Amino acid sequence: MQEQDNQMPVVDSDVVNSDTVNTETTETPVTTETPVATETANLETTEPVAVMQEVPAEALAEEEQAAETIVIEKTPEPVVEPVATEPEIERESMEFDVIIVGGGPAGLSAAIRLRQLAIAAGNDEFMVCVVEKGSEFGAHTLSGAVIETRALDELIPDWKEKGAPLNVPAIEDRVYMLGSATKSTKLMDSIVPASMHNKGNYIVSLGNVVRWLAAQAEELEVMMFPGFPADDILYNDDGSVRGVLTGDMGVAANGEAKSSFEPGYELLAKYTIFTEGSRGHLGKRLISRFDLDKDSDPQHYGIGLKELWEVTPEKHEEGVVMHGSGWPLTDTGSSGGWWLYFDENNQVSFGMVIDLSYSNPYMSPFDEMQRLKLHPLIRNILEGGKRLSYGARALTKGGLNSLPKFTFPGGVLAGDDAGFLNPAKIKGTHTSMKSGMLAAEAIFEAVQAGRQHDEVVAYSTMYEESWLYQDNYEARNFAPAMHRMGQWMGGAFTFLEQNLLGGKMPLTIHDNQKDYDQLERAAHAYQPTYAKPDGKLVFDKLSSVFISNTNHAEDQPVHLKLTDPTVPVSINLPLYAEPARLYCPAGVYEIVKDAEGAKFVINAQNCVHCKTCDIKDPSQNITWVTPEGGGGPNYPNM
Repeated sequence: MQEQDNQMPVVDSDVVNSDTVNTETTETPVTTETPVATETANLETTEPVAVMQEVPAEALAEEEQAAETIVIEKTPEPVVEPVATEPEIERESMEFDVIIVGGGPAGLSAAIRLRQLAIAAGNDEFMVCVVEKGSEFGAHTLSGAVIETRALDELIPDWKEKGAPLNVPAIEDRVYMLGSATKSTKLMDSIVPASMHNKGNYIVSLGNVVRWLAAQAEELEVMMFPGFPADDILYNDDGSVRGVLTGDMGVAANGEAKSSFEPGYELLAKYTIFTEGSRGHLGKRLISRFDLDKDSDPQHYGIGLKELWEVTPEKHEEGVVMHGSGWPLTDTGSSGGWWLYFDENNQVSFGMVIDLSYSNPYMSPFDEMQRLKLHPLIRNILEGGKRLSYGARALTKGGLNSLPKFTFPGGVLAGDDAGFLNPAKIKGTHTSMKSGMLAAEAIFEAVQAGRQHDEVVAYSTMYEESWLYQDNYEARNFAPAMHRMGQWMGGAFTFLEQNLLGGKMPLTIHDNQKDYDQLERAAHAYQPTYAKPDGKLVFDKLSSVFISNTNHAEDQPVHLKLTDPTVPVSINLPLYAEPARLYCPAGVYEIVKDAEGAKFVINAQNCVHCKTCDIKDPSQNITWVTPEGGGGPNYPNM
């Protein structure tokens, strides 16, 4: 059902400040009984490599002056209005009891719990379907990761006997502050926030954990559809969610059907659980449509970048967990941290999380991670080793204060689609899994009572009465304290709250500034100098994308939509030096200058689906939607 070509990442010449700037299906009833409305992005581009508005070369010399005169009016993200499905396309409809959108930890935990409950109740005909945009379950999963087993213990108590890939217990924590490019200080355990202690946790490849969970779901006869992205939301006449529409296959870049065209399916259910991960493109629409975040702080995000290394045996310390912060992010006034986890088979997980509330438009998250490896503390471990894989993705880190209402007629949000991650623990797997389990329990109860398409408010009640709420509550101040107080004061506040008060500080700190609205004008910003790639320790974006196994069908519509194609060059370039070319960790966006001026180029086939552009674009002009099914990265052992 899919036409794809193996490709090297796109490389364009004359680039300004480039990246080195520095199913198996089961037959189900077909139905056309109830009218279904759809909601689409209604945003258009044409070619896979998009060239946007040109500006004469002489105008670029006046960028600094323009930066002081152009005014941007910030507006909330627009509510996408429903439009009718194209009438000429005949689509099959399949009905289920519950549809789950997204096959990550939250979605698979929900699916497993639903089937466990159905089997226990003697309702073996209870039908659960999971649709996953990746080519296989786990293909798009990326995390550090050190995980708590609390939710897994509840979901599958005999996970050890069933061969879950949790083989490396965390045996020692080491936390460092990097004062400069050469200095580091190891913090005493007694002053490290209690939430960062990892005794009892496991170092894992989360992708492999997801693959194992998918196998458990299959054993319980969950219907699994990898390579089928949910492209749109289906609604009943009363506005309640009735299901999803999977993406069409075989559509050319110009929007016309190719010879391989196959229409998407209408997947209908009594309830739909959305677990797409951070900044889910359907979850984003649902939050806007149902005004789910009206009583919440703005959501906050980070970008996580990861490399998997095989190091020399004499440098490997299986079970050691290292975390740190400080340099190099302090050079640009940014915040975040790094990790090194010593997994099995001489492999080391290395990476950074950088808060997307950063203000310097010249800061490049990818290049910050590359130069971090030049610090002696990191270099001494990785040098002489081999980089095996690379990836990046956004994570939802606002915590309890930014958590939207997560129930609406016909469906719920779970996992990172809502934002249950515990930022103080730097962990979200156990919270995502538990949210999926709670959603499953509430929805199964509703279906057993003969209900459908209404609002399952019991999910919210179950959450508030669970350990998940307590986990989120105790960490509610971590992210806003670090954002508002900075590294040292925020760290001191966190130590006081976590170690001395057990997360029960008698006040709640709020962070009401939106991540995309934090950039300062480029004319006044410091420009860091980044190390040039040496192919041994420091790498460029394009060779990194190559080892992420990222692949998209060559001739398909661009899945990165611009609301206004003129904005990147006319507004973002003079004001912010067009930060998309730097915050994107995959070289998707470029400013190319020629004799006619500047052009904004989108290399959509490079996209690793991190969704940072959808979050950080200062004009909120970029919308990420799903490409053709199976496209994107294929992360091995990540």
